[in-house]
Amino acid sequence: MAIRERLSGNEAVAYAIKQINPDVMPAFPITPSTEIPQYVATYIANGEIDTEFIHVESEHSAMSATLGACAAGARALTATSSCGMALMWEELYVAASDRLPIVLALVNRALTGPININADHSDSMGARDSGWIQIYAESNQEVYDNFLQAFPIAEHKDVQLPIMICQDGFITSHGVENILLVEDDLVKEFVGERNPEHYLLNPNEKMSVGPYAVSNYYMETKKAQREAMNNAKRVILEMAERFEKMTGRKYGFFEEYCMDDAEYAVVIIGSAAGTCKAAIDEIRQTTGKKVGLLKIRVFRPFPEEEIALALKDMKAIAILDRSEMFSATSGPLGAEVRAALYGVKSQAEVVNYFYGLGGRDITVDDFKVVYDKLEKIAETGEITDMYDYIGLRSR
Repeated sequence: MAIRERLSGNEAVAYAIKQINPDVMPAFPITPSTEIPQYVATYIANGEIDTEFIHVESEHSAMSATLGACAAGARALTATSSCGMALMWEELYVAASDRLPIVLALVNRALTGPININADHSDSMGARDSGWIQIYAESNQEVYDNFLQAFPIAEHKDVQLPIMICQDGFITSHGVENILLVEDDLVKEFVGERNPEHYLLNPNEKMSVGPYAVSNYYMETKKAQREAMNNAKRVILEMAERFEKMTGRKYGFFEEYCMDDAEYAVVIIGSAAGTCKAAIDEIRQTTGKKVGLLKIRVFRPFPEEEIALALKDMKAIAILDRSEMFSATSGPLGAEVRAALYGVKSQAEVVNYFYGLGGRDITVDDFKVVYDKLEKIAETGEITDMYDYIGLRSR
């Protein structure tokens, strides 16, 4: 029977780490992810797990040590946020190209500048092309569940890629919610043990990790990474199916909320989806308007065909980004979704709005305004604010 608890998102991730009991965790503190290694270090000090915790002098060192441990054959992970991940930048690409199944607990926080410690997705979206799998959570329950699925996905023989499990800083990381925990023995059975085929400490095999690649080999390496990322789509769904059998909780590439008959849809990532759901419930109850939500869970690999199919019957769509891309065309999520819709020759009117940058609130009323705009756009076919900022203070 599931264990009922009240935990913050950071506590939930740390508890998942305790249940998994990985071999090595190098980490360096940075707000708002600091609590994760803090809780894990406490578990280690209390003798509850035997993970080797490595105290390092920076986030670059944290990821470097994680790379080394994983290459040596250990199950390794770390945690960070914002500028901490930016300091790991070089190593993110190394981890992906070396095909190391590292898990990163990323607590999303705005990247400087100006200095800001609150939630947006500029850190993870900046790394969207680094070759890492990216899975996002709306709630504390979801970040816990996602984390339990992370190692089985990353370590799968057809994948062998690093994965970041993302949650919104302070909103879920420090907010306390009721949560259902899986029993320890079931977690251990679900996650299993890491049994690498090739690793540096194997006395029967000589190998190197991350050697210099001349032009005759580099492109083939990138193609192999792409194939692994494509394979990850299948593996993510396989692990979600296994997880549902164990817990009854269902996951996929995205969640569809009131989309069966929807005419106007919002596409979004992360915790603000909960606020959008509340707005949808209120709009449907008071006006009967057919509004819906597509909440993206898996951003890498990007489920292009599946998203296009889910949105194919919409009259108008608002894609909401919690990260700027400073592009003339859209934000990161907007660019991906619009490309997917173009591929299926969708006739829906599409706008791309920015919200919640630096932790700014988005409310039920804000979402109501978005849906009102979508209805007007669908009726008139006129778009006057293709790239707008929700909640921007008047100048």
